[in-house]
Amino acid sequence: MRLPHDRRMTNQETFMKAVTIPEFGSAEVLRLDEVPVPQPGPGQVAIDVAYAGANFAEVLYRRGVVDVPLPFVPGIEVSGRIRALGAGVEHLSVGQRVAALTIVDSGGYAEVVTTSADLVAPLDDLEIDLALAAALPSNSTTAFLVLDRVARIEPGETVLVHAAAGGVGSQLGQAARLLGAGRVVGTVSSGAKIPAAKAFGYDEVIVRDQLATAGEFDVVVDMVGGPARHASLDRLAPMGRLVVMGNASGAEDVGIPANRLWFTNKTVSGFNLAAFSAAFPAEVGRVLRRAVTAAATGRLRVGVEVLALDRAAEAHRRIESGATTGKLVLQVGRD
Repeated sequence: MRLPHDRRMTNQETFMKAVTIPEFGSAEVLRLDEVPVPQPGPGQVAIDVAYAGANFAEVLYRRGVVDVPLPFVPGIEVSGRIRALGAGVEHLSVGQRVAALTIVDSGGYAEVVTTSADLVAPLDDLEIDLALAAALPSNSTTAFLVLDRVARIEPGETVLVHAAAGGVGSQLGQAARLLGAGRVVGTVSSGAKIPAAKAFGYDEVIVRDQLATAGEFDVVVDMVGGPARHASLDRLAPMGRLVVMGNASGAEDVGIPANRLWFTNKTVSGFNLAAFSAAFPAEVGRVLRRAVTAAATGRLRVGVEVLALDRAAEAHRRIESGATTGKLVLQVGRD
């Protein structure tokens, strides 16, 4: 089911190659298929996809954790070139190199995807390749939004990030630095991941079960869930903020008594990029453009590994195993 690298689409074609979720289940349900080419609606653009980022969010779609209509084309971020403009879009042009969030309706594991023009970052004047550009829209944008918009980080504050070697964890440590944080500490699931996490801006990296000795923090970002969530709340300093943005452990939901927050002057917030992008697309677009510029100028580093589109199931298995560091992207079309 390999996607031919020399296949070129024209605007007249009505079908395209895409990885679909025909039924919920393990990574083996993913299928390379032919689906109709989407057309941009008002305020949207269509993009000829060069690369699509692979994320834990797409694993959740495939498992059926998120209720989506089947068959479903996953893919929450892409890079490529503008193929067509919907009505009312004037600040972008056909043929323009872009990075884009496709998280609201998904569809990035395909040769063509549509998304809101607000969620697109032009790459015109930036020295950045499209493989790297596809690795930025989800994780890097999330990192800036979580720390700046949700946690409202102040210069000099201390930050703790769980899953520090993963896709979004690798960006949170660096974003914290760019936003003026003081001490920045990451946690990982095993000692083998410590060197990879340390390369992404952390002062210290510890194995998660050593968290009790890590001290107090003004901001904790937790995408792991389960026991890490209770431990995170324990590690908050007075007036500290815990941001909940995932449950990679798959553990049962953790209840946090409101009275505990009341008596300890602590705050718990949630962040979901899909919901935020649907509600505030223009704001997300501004932060996306900030992240892309930071990466292009070398202030934000992403470790990228490229896989062919027909290896999407392998990408999912590796993400689920927790063995990945940095970011996996799928090559869909020509760079």
